[in-house]
Formats: sequence, structure tokens, C-alpha cells
Amino acid sequence: MRKKLVLYLFLAAVLRYFLIISKFSRIIRNRVEISTPLNSFKRVQEGAYLYKHGINPYSGDLVHEVPTILLGLSWVLNNCECLLPFLFIALDLLTAFFLYEMTKMVLRSQLDQARKAKYAPDTEDIQLKTDDVEPLSHYVMMAYLFNPFSVASCVAQTTTVFSNFFLSLYFFFLAKKQITPCMLFLAIETMRSMYPVVLLAPAVLQFSENSLAKAIKVVNAFLALCGILSFLHYSMIGNWSFFDSTLGFIFHYRDLQPNIGVFWYFFTEMFEHFRTMFLVTFQMNATILYLVPLSIKLRKDPMMLATILLALIAIFRSYPCVGDIAFYLAFLPLWKKCWKFMAQNFIVFCFFLVTVLVMPTLWHLWIYAGSANANFYFGITLGFCTGQIFLVTDLLFAHVKREFCLKNGQKLFIDGKEAKIILE
Repeated sequence: MRKKLVLYLFLAAVLRYFLIISKFSRIIRNRVEISTPLNSFKRVQEGAYLYKHGINPYSGDLVHEVPTILLGLSWVLNNCECLLPFLFIALDLLTAFFLYEMTKMVLRSQLDQARKAKYAPDTEDIQLKTDDVEPLSHYVMMAYLFNPFSVASCVAQTTTVFSNFFLSLYFFFLAKKQITPCMLFLAIETMRSMYPVVLLAPAVLQFSENSLAKAIKVVNAFLALCGILSFLHYSMIGNWSFFDSTLGFIFHYRDLQPNIGVFWYFFTEMFEHFRTMFLVTFQMNATILYLVPLSIKLRKDPMMLATILLALIAIFRSYPCVGDIAFYLAFLPLWKKCWKFMAQNFIVFCFFLVTVLVMPTLWHLWIYAGSANANFYFGITLGFCTGQIFLVTDLLFAHVKREFCLKNGQKLFIDGKEAKIILE
């Protein structure tokens, strides 16, 4: 199995490298579905140039990367630019590896819980088995390494590669139940892109063990690390301007460049005096609106809660890209035992296939041919978001159905007669 692991990583690295050095890399880098104002490599290059010449990169409204990543990439660009593609490839491979290790730990933990639980006798086919651990871990890794979305994000050298890497470390230490490193990487990613703050909820559930004192300890650790990172960024730049250019830029949504989300069209058409109300509403939808009910429902399964929240972040954030989607899609094999109860697989597949294929066409018709308008492109991105919502809700309901069947069996008795549960 280790040989297969090395082979997958090698093939994924070769695929990414040859695409980066190919003529297609420039086309991929310029796609609005892949590069956004928040993760664009061109903006990082501009920030590196400004910093090199003694100009505060956050004085304008162009650079939106945190100082640690910006200055690190600036050093690479100025001293060994030829190694830059290998840096992004290495981070992508490490992301997949940490997801692989995380999956093994999560599945082994679920097996331990299953041995203690008393399941209905007719549920063997939906119970997790020891033989499932290694194959499902490989499926998770392959789902990330060979997903066209993650490949495109790496080829475009977007900073979403860093986001996925930090989030993979968060999930790795979450599964390993190590509070400090888990909170560290969550704090790093929260300071970069704001929305991962909601992932504090599954961490609290994982580490608190129904103890209020432990829950407060987890929250305090997260806040302390956020404060330390803030002062670290301040010491690098010498002022607090980076706050408005990173978290402030994300929250206030100042750049209306089209993307695969729902923000850009609404705020392009919005009357200015309504902007604040809708801005707060949209940001609440992307962060806290689903947090409490989902946390209550999935309080006994923090990893499923984290998966659902991760997907909702990718769908509803202000500047989404396909790299965000690739990361949460890699978690689907982890929940393979729920697939039997998912009823919308074909619909979701059709949504993804049609919208992804049609997006570039409608963009060309709108921007270059002039024979379409913004409504066409927004319509297809709205369909893409709808497909993702179908996927997330289907997975959540499938998880609930599986838990019910494990406890009550897959058969019901009505008036003393056996009646099978209709799953699909």
C-alpha cells in the first residue's frame, strides 16, 4: 500500500509540473473560476514588488494576502523564483498526505466507537469494517490529488493551495486530538480568510468532552493564537493596514470581479443604501446562520460537522474558487458508508458536469463576443452553487438516515408485518 501511496504522489506531482510549464498555465491562471482577487498569484507578485521597493503593499486595494505568506513568497520570488512551482506542488502533495493520515485516524476512531455500540443485526452492510480503513484513506487522497479543481488551483499557483494546506493540518491535528497545533493552523487560516472561524465549533466539540472548562480552554487558545499572529504581522509591516486589506476586504466585499459565488451579481445590482443590510445578511449566511443548528444536530460527530461547515464555507464565501471546492470534495470518500442513503447523486453529477462545461462558454460570450450579458454567467454559477447545496444536504440527510438504521435496523414492522425502509 505504501508503494501505491508513493505512486499516486509521484503521478500527481508530474501532472502538476507539466501543466505548470505548459502553454495552458497562463490560460488557467486567468480564469475567474480559479483566480480571485483574494488568491491571485499576480497580486502576490505585485505585493512582492512593492515590498521590495520599500512601499507598503497594503496602502492600496490590490494585495490581500497576510504578511507572513506575502513576505515568504516575496523572498522566494526575489531569490529563487525557479523553485516556486515546486513549492506549490509540494504543498499540494503534503495536503493530500495529511488528509490521508487524518482519514485513517478518523476511521479507526469510528471503529473503536462501533465496537462499543450495539447496532441492529441487519446493518452489517452499512457498518464500518477494519478492511475499509486503508482503501478509504487512499480514496480521500486520490480525490484531492486528481481532482481537476485542485490541479487547476495548483497550476495557477493560487494561494488557495496554502489555505488547503493549513486546513489539512487543522483536520490532521483535530483527528489526532492535539489542541495547540490544531488551534494554531485554524488561527492562521482564520486570519487569512475569515470564514474558517466557524470550524472552531467542531474543535470545541472534539476537545471539550462535554466539559465547559475544556471548551473555554479551547476558545482561549484560539483567541490567544490569533492575537499572537496579529502582532507578528504588525511587526513585519510596521502598521495595522493589513487588517483592512485582508479581513476587512473580505467582509466589505470591495472588489466586484465575477466569480463562481453569489456575492458579485447581487452587489453589482444593489442600490448603495441597501448595501450594508445585504452585506451583513450575506456574511451571516456564510458564517453563523447554520452554525448553531448543525452543531446541535451533529454534536456527537464533530468530523461530519466540520465537513458540512467546510462545504458551506466554500459555497457561500465572498470570493470562492474551485480550489475551495476541491478540498471539501476530497472528504466524500470518508463518508462512503453514507452513500447508500444518498438519493441525488445523478442530479448533483449532472449539475457539476453541465455547469463546469458551460461556464467558460458563457464567459466568452459575455466578455469577448458581446452576445450575452452578466445574467447568463450568473445563471450558470447559481446552478453550480445549487448543485453543491444538493450535495451537502444529501450527505447530511444520508448521515442521519444511516445513524437511524444502525440503531433501529433497516426493516420496520407495521401491524406485525415486515416493511422495508425505502432508502432511495
